[in-house]
Amino acid sequence: MTETATRKRARGGGGAARRAERTAVRIESAKFIERNIPLFEVLNEEALEIIEYNADTLLEEVGVNFPENPKALQRWRDAGADVQGDRVRIPRGLARKLCETAPSSYTQHARNPERNVEIGGKSLVLAPVYGPPFVRDLEGGRRYATMEDFRNFVKLGYMSKWLHHSGGTVCEPTDVPVNKRHLDMLMAHMTLSDKPYMGSVTEPSRARDSVEMSEILFGKEFVQNNAVMTSLININSPMTFDDVMMGALEVYVEAGQGCIISPFIVGGAMAPVSVAGTLTQVLAEVLAGIAYSQLIRQGAPVIFGTFVSSIDMNSGAPTFGTPEASLILYGAGQLARRLGLPFRSGGSLCGSKLPDAQAAYETANTLNAALMGGVNFMLHSCGWLEGGLVSSYEKFVMDADQLGVLHRIAEGVKFDENAQAMDAIREVGPGGHYLGCAHTQANFKDAFWRTNVLDYKPFETWYEEGARDTQTLASIKVKKLLSDYQQPALDPAINEALAAYVAEKKASMPDAFT
Repeated sequence: MTETATRKRARGGGGAARRAERTAVRIESAKFIERNIPLFEVLNEEALEIIEYNADTLLEEVGVNFPENPKALQRWRDAGADVQGDRVRIPRGLARKLCETAPSSYTQHARNPERNVEIGGKSLVLAPVYGPPFVRDLEGGRRYATMEDFRNFVKLGYMSKWLHHSGGTVCEPTDVPVNKRHLDMLMAHMTLSDKPYMGSVTEPSRARDSVEMSEILFGKEFVQNNAVMTSLININSPMTFDDVMMGALEVYVEAGQGCIISPFIVGGAMAPVSVAGTLTQVLAEVLAGIAYSQLIRQGAPVIFGTFVSSIDMNSGAPTFGTPEASLILYGAGQLARRLGLPFRSGGSLCGSKLPDAQAAYETANTLNAALMGGVNFMLHSCGWLEGGLVSSYEKFVMDADQLGVLHRIAEGVKFDENAQAMDAIREVGPGGHYLGCAHTQANFKDAFWRTNVLDYKPFETWYEEGARDTQTLASIKVKKLLSDYQQPALDPAINEALAAYVAEKKASMPDAFT
């Protein structure tokens, strides 16, 4: 073989190798966000003190309800609260004092240690949509969610680079009995992904199942000593802590697992129409909930949660991405930081029925507020549609793509020698261009954030390829991700033990669909 032929063959082989590298399936997972930017604060010291004083007044004079939970009432009685019937009135300062034992941050462990997340401080952990009974995609439209949909969303979450957490009820699979679906959902999170996940909260026994399945996955001793779940405990606003959610909270806290204690508020219906009034109620509810968690187990990891939307006064429907919701988020973040607690809020929240311009505007408003407002755990960060009634396939990948923007902004501005780029400016000089200079060649691959969904091609190319809109491009991306999905390895013995646990639990009870 001649030298020229050898060189050509080498070049051809190199080209083939590069093409193979470009087309190979790569499952990338970014580390949770660590902010290197200042936070945006809307409340001055006087405003914060007024809200804190008023929240303590609410707890002392109005109180909170713990219905059908004698154990909780006794705990509060023993702690020094005034308990009359189901109403608990908490002396000024007591709830805040009890909250002092809650940690300012904690690690949630994943079965793949590289996927562990830190919740608190400067971190931001991104988790997907939670709770919708419906799903939507471009081809099938809006329909009730199935277990197949649930597994698909877990796979999409695993394949999404910028998503750190597998979440919980990414959709509600209505084709599986209510009393058994949590077992299949947990099994999906544990086997189809190796990112952190959430436990079931719809009934205390299902929380216990979540703990027991986690003990199979991680080992009983490990679970006893580490948080492997962060689960959502909603307060029934206004000022009511129902026995189902509190029962799940008690299970998780006793097991040392993380809990988000979160008011669920539609402003104007479940809280006052004013920002200051809503923040006062939010703080009072969170103080009572976190204090109760510490009565159960001092040092239990908890998150100060806030989920607030406003209401359309014409239709009564909840609205999202509004200025008031952002102001409440910013204020609640300040209140959480003053307590020294991790903060949950935000998400890809919108009221739109389709992944359209309304969805994009409202989502962007909330995502940006969450980044700037100091959120540490962002549930609903991708896939939310129609006020939380729908998990959208296309919006899931659209949102997940945009989460990369949050990562980039959170890095802040670098000022090392490379970032100053003085050599590049000297090299190019007046009237030149930077496309071919050494600095550009050394940095172009990662200098700018790049989308994996949106279209930046010239008009002619875009038109020739079918003039596809964003929803169409996202639909193609969904199919690509699901086609490329590769299940993370799991010890076969653990997989078998989990499957046996699920089968035994299902066999032990009749189906129930209510």
